[in-house]
Amino acid sequence: MGLYNFEASDAERFAKHVGIPARKHRGELIFKKCPYCGNFSKDKEKFSINLETGQFHCFRAKCNAKGNMITLHKDFNFSLGSEIDEYLRFKGRFRSFPQRENPTTRPEAVVYMESRGISEKVTESYHITVQRDHANILVFPFYDEKGTLMFVKYRKTDFDKEKDKNKEWCEKDGTTILFGMDHCNSINDTLVITEGQIDSLSLVEAGIENAVSVPTGADGFTWVPHCWDFLMQFNTIIVFGDHEKGRITLLDELYHRFEGSVKHIRPEDYKGCKDANEILQKYGKEALITAVGNAIPKAHPGIISMADIEKVDLSTRERFTSGLRSLDRILGGFYFGQLIVLTGERGDGKSTLASQFGTIALREGYNIFMYSGELPNFQLREWFDRQVVGAKHINRIVSDNGHVEYSVDEAVIPAIEAWYREKTNIYDTETKDESVDEREFLLELMDTAIKQNGCRVLIIDNLMTAMMDDLAIELYRQQTIFINKLVTMAKQRKVVIFLVAHPRKRQLGFSAFSNDDVSGSSNITNLAHVTLRYSKPDGMQDTDTEERVLAVLKNRTSGETNYEGIPLYFEPSSKRISEDPDDFSWELGWENLYRETETSSPIVDMELPFD
Repeated sequence: MGLYNFEASDAERFAKHVGIPARKHRGELIFKKCPYCGNFSKDKEKFSINLETGQFHCFRAKCNAKGNMITLHKDFNFSLGSEIDEYLRFKGRFRSFPQRENPTTRPEAVVYMESRGISEKVTESYHITVQRDHANILVFPFYDEKGTLMFVKYRKTDFDKEKDKNKEWCEKDGTTILFGMDHCNSINDTLVITEGQIDSLSLVEAGIENAVSVPTGADGFTWVPHCWDFLMQFNTIIVFGDHEKGRITLLDELYHRFEGSVKHIRPEDYKGCKDANEILQKYGKEALITAVGNAIPKAHPGIISMADIEKVDLSTRERFTSGLRSLDRILGGFYFGQLIVLTGERGDGKSTLASQFGTIALREGYNIFMYSGELPNFQLREWFDRQVVGAKHINRIVSDNGHVEYSVDEAVIPAIEAWYREKTNIYDTETKDESVDEREFLLELMDTAIKQNGCRVLIIDNLMTAMMDDLAIELYRQQTIFINKLVTMAKQRKVVIFLVAHPRKRQLGFSAFSNDDVSGSSNITNLAHVTLRYSKPDGMQDTDTEERVLAVLKNRTSGETNYEGIPLYFEPSSKRISEDPDDFSWELGWENLYRETETSSPIVDMELPFD
């Protein structure tokens, strides 16, 4: 299975996309004319797409266009869905290295690798060398399965933490892929993944096939989208990560992302060592062969002994802050595994607050996914960009009739794009297919964003636009099913999901707001871990006040609530929300990139440092 799986409906959508009449006949979608050469024949159609495989062919000899749906995606700007489009666009974002003859393995590289138990034969086979002018810097070239150089990593062999800044680093703008892909045998359906390059080469030294390593350490998973098709060739992944503090690195993340069977090395087979290379040096090749042969499946999460449940100290549980000290004082932050329901009157800014929580998550290093059922893509970005840059970098434009508009300073756009490009993902509303159940499609995209793009914080704005227009009873049932799936996803994937929900219409004479006032099924708030209400203060709903109140209506973690609400303030230009009416100027992290571009030297062409 690949990242993209063909469906017959894609061929039909393509016919509508190019505006050419087509008909089904014997498993083919036959077009009245070819979209490539425009050939039209009254007696016989010339262009068809196979409805089982997605392969197309123009039978006109002078044209003879052939390919598949990905070809049509590229040639006709045809969308295959936001996550597929995003994956295919990756290829144009990264540096293309000069494709020369493989680098010569220098003697210094052989000497060092032999000191780590790796033979000259293996070192030369993987083209490991050292820099020409720095014999103490190893060079690891990363080739994809076709033998194309995509990434280059360096390692200082005499690293001194007292003197050196970095032990390892990489060439700028390379495409992150797995090391050793070009040596893998796809007939063998098992792949062994280690954390370090020397660890994967230790397995190769032991005669273990299909050993690869990640490019940027245990916490870096930007390689997944670029290696997705490659991964899908294998039915089983064996994780041979570093064994530290009772856990195996890479294991949890790969278990959540990989569709097939995920196994891992038994803790006892590490023999007290940290990684594969240490095992090789202390116990030899047979110990590595035994360890891989004894790999066991990761335990099923559905069954566990009470005694095996980790005793969690809430003070150490993973979470990110809201950016609002008073809210964090009540909640302790947003804990991963939670569904947060955010409600409030229309137009009061609950979507804006949810979006701001997303910017804070980015600041703290978490990737985000956003769904907006009401805003077009460009407007979602425009609002988000204003929150990211703050008022300092926003221009205020007043028209002749007094209308005020805001725009982000063009000078900062490259910096913020570089800062959030691989971290911020959105549901592409421009590719929405009315024939698809949006509820299920959204859940599928969310799962894809978590597994492939590493998103840990997801914002769904809002519940009603994510639901079908059913009768009330059916709608409530569907809402309950949808909320249950969100809660399950949050728990199993260890993510935070924000769900924006509208309130019911308020009755005159009733000012108190409770969980039951959220519009729709009562299970929306029953199943949520936290319910927040964001609105203007009572009695000020019909004014243009910039004051807001954030009430905590439910808090399953500690039980502490605040129905009166936390006073907050809104800045129109930046769309930021703050506890301090005079302070909306916090930094998120992109500012360092901007300051660097103001002082950096222009990029010049460089020779690849193999020579």
